[in-house]
Amino acid sequence: MRWAAQALSWASTLIVAHLLSPTDYGLVAMALVYLGLAQLVNEFGLGTVIVMRRDLTESQIARLGGFSVLLGLGFVGLSAVLAGPVARFFGEPAVRWLVVVSSLTFITGALQVVPRALLAKDLNFRRLAWVDGAEALLTTGATLTLAVLGFRYWALVLGPLVGRTASTGLANAWRPHRIASPHNFATIAGAVTFGWQVVVARIAWYLYSNADFAVIGRVLGKLPLGGYTFGWQISSIPIERVTGLVMNVTGPVFAAVQHDRKALQRYLANLTEGLAFLTFPAAIGLSLVADFFVLTLLGDRWQPAIAPLRFLALSAALRSITPLLPQVIVSTGHAKRNMQFTIAATLIMPVLFYFGSRWGTAGVAIAWVIGYPALVLPMFLWQVLRITGMTLHEYVQALSPAASATLAMAVVVLVIRAVSPATWSPGMHLATQALTGAATYGAMLYGLHRQRVREFWALLRTLRS
Repeated sequence: MRWAAQALSWASTLIVAHLLSPTDYGLVAMALVYLGLAQLVNEFGLGTVIVMRRDLTESQIARLGGFSVLLGLGFVGLSAVLAGPVARFFGEPAVRWLVVVSSLTFITGALQVVPRALLAKDLNFRRLAWVDGAEALLTTGATLTLAVLGFRYWALVLGPLVGRTASTGLANAWRPHRIASPHNFATIAGAVTFGWQVVVARIAWYLYSNADFAVIGRVLGKLPLGGYTFGWQISSIPIERVTGLVMNVTGPVFAAVQHDRKALQRYLANLTEGLAFLTFPAAIGLSLVADFFVLTLLGDRWQPAIAPLRFLALSAALRSITPLLPQVIVSTGHAKRNMQFTIAATLIMPVLFYFGSRWGTAGVAIAWVIGYPALVLPMFLWQVLRITGMTLHEYVQALSPAASATLAMAVVVLVIRAVSPATWSPGMHLATQALTGAATYGAMLYGLHRQRVREFWALLRTLRS
């Protein structure tokens, strides 16, 4: 269900891009700079608290649910107040109403916190998958319909609102729980403090991971931002569709074995290796064929998206496996340390983005390729190795099968690219390089890492049964 929904979502994104313009994407991206941050604070880490804290009573969970709803209502009001300043910051009046309407998701999101957390706590991932799948399908359908009807950038706002509202109703129907007033705050103060540490880290993560959009929107304008935003969306597909799927279940798993270092090592190594098998070739391959991909599927008017897509896809290979590291840190009771590292990243990355903007959107994207692995990733990796007792060699070894096969794939694709006739159409170049790259990657895995692939496949079959 979820894989089908994501495939449909990707196809819909390409269709909607033909119906809309880069300016439409740029306007929505400006609104999302604020909205995404507010969404993180609105949830307040309460879902993570309910999953992690096994000692919470029914009454405490109800009060946490009430506290979540109050936060949601408060952020709707705050958004109405801040919508004007946000629009003036970007110099686009339309952004004001985009912020106001999109803020309604704060209420629907707040109403999802308790039922979704309880479904995860119950390990009822099947129903969670259906909730997410239903949201994706309805979001895709509504966005495409509104785009066809000529709603322009409103299609990108109202579509997700429709999907989120439907998934909220479904989650509450499957795992209902009463909501109580948080008047006796002392009974949930400890849980809220834990959630506060989680949410501060999320805020810091959001600030540095979205600072590139803010810098481009402010320094370069809405047209370059539209191209960069679309490049980010496409390059992030391996992260959102594969890593995001896995991350929905790994938090409770790491928490369950937080005192067993051998189990932590085993889960971290296997998950890292499995993610790399899927995301490394997809991300690196997309980087190699970025120009032909954009020209074939979107046309010449989207050429500004080629350069950022190439570099963002390159960085997506690392960003697809690193979300596991903060999860291990938080799930083992080191939320404060995770918060400190994330705040440090917030001080580093925006400076790099601003410096890179001198070379346009490509320069900003290069900051992800160089700055993130050199200055941010080592902090989290060092802490995880300390917690789990895993050595750096063991961690790198988990990446080696996918990394070596992907490197061979990249060499072959570059050779094919160099010898292919210039008279070929972009579509012919894209098809040839994609098929050759996929065949090379599969052959290298089977030829050099056959035993490990078989062991990993056997593990997946065991888990599924």
